[in-house]
Amino acid sequence: MTSSLHRELADLKTNLLKMASMVEVALENAMQALSARDGVMASSVIEKDDEINAMENFIDQQCLKLLALKQPMAIDLRLISMAMKINLGLERIGDQAVNIAERTLLLIEEPLIIKPFGLNRLARISEQMLRDSMDAFVNRDVRLAESVCDRDDEADQVYLRLVCDILEHMTEDPSFIVQGVHFTVIAHNLERVADQATNICEDVVYMVEGRVIKHKSLLEPQ
Repeated sequence: MTSSLHRELADLKTNLLKMASMVEVALENAMQALSARDGVMASSVIEKDDEINAMENFIDQQCLKLLALKQPMAIDLRLISMAMKINLGLERIGDQAVNIAERTLLLIEEPLIIKPFGLNRLARISEQMLRDSMDAFVNRDVRLAESVCDRDDEADQVYLRLVCDILEHMTEDPSFIVQGVHFTVIAHNLERVADQATNICEDVVYMVEGRVIKHKSLLEPQ
């Protein structure tokens, strides 16, 4: 039973990595479509979302089967429970890539007025946090997981400055208002990617050490 369970857990981790790869490609392609104003690439991101959703369903069923038939204990149980949460987080990142692609299709209908400063930086931070979160999961690397959590503050700060910059341009140039709204939505989706990566890493810490690091203010001594 133990050997069989561990083989199936290894297969589960492999499928999660496949899911993560699909999501990373979707996000990278969505941002590349935005930079290149490439409607074909943006549409492709949207069309391929069904593949990500199908993979999410497959992994969910795999987790439920393991819980029902293998009755895992201790760290194996934590792994399966966290895998279900990570799977959901990855699917949401796929949705965020789709949201960016949809806004790109709207943006390229009109000549670009200005591309807000900081958008590419926020994308780089979020994409790297996502990659590192999955590395932390695969390698059970608590130190890397906690470093990703720490980087969420940087992502929030860049996001805030970016939104302020967009609002300033909208105030100065009313013709930018519509494009500004689209860029604000894109920025929000990138910030949510960073949040999802942080959630994954919080789950990694719990999976490896059984230690809860969510909602830090509640964990601090009063």
